[in-house]
Amino acid sequence: MIQRIQTLYLLAIVILGITLCFQPVLQLVTPEDASELRIYELGASGLDLITNEDCQPVINLQGLWGLLVTTALIPLLALIDIFLYKKRILQARLNIFLAMLCLGYYGVLAIYIWQAKLALGVEWHIIPWAAIPLICFVLTLMATRRILQDEALVRAADRIR
Repeated sequence: MIQRIQTLYLLAIVILGITLCFQPVLQLVTPEDASELRIYELGASGLDLITNEDCQPVINLQGLWGLLVTTALIPLLALIDIFLYKKRILQARLNIFLAMLCLGYYGVLAIYIWQAKLALGVEWHIIPWAAIPLICFVLTLMATRRILQDEALVRAADRIR
């Protein structure tokens, strides 16, 4: 199981996905002409107000279930996918779903950016941690390719017998 390269790709997705669960991916800042400076950070844990007028940290203004579920499903599905090494076709299908989920993360993030701009009137800045789902997407495609190569190799070996 661990000697297969796709397992290492999937393990990297698990590690990156767990990291994404605890890091903010977006920073929302009030415009310069606003009466007070407010900086919000958006992550899987929700929308956190980092600074307010008194520079007192305030945590978790509201929960964002869509982003939390999407962020939690990425490493969970990759971990399940690792243990399906004997069922390569199912593993490849689950990988395709995982790749769509990685791209869906950005759709959910775009919805929350749009809602935050309407509700709070803020400007948004992407934090480099937001690239993790894209990296996971690429790793998922690489793992899927290797899984399908393994399946082709096994079928070729069965034809020779």
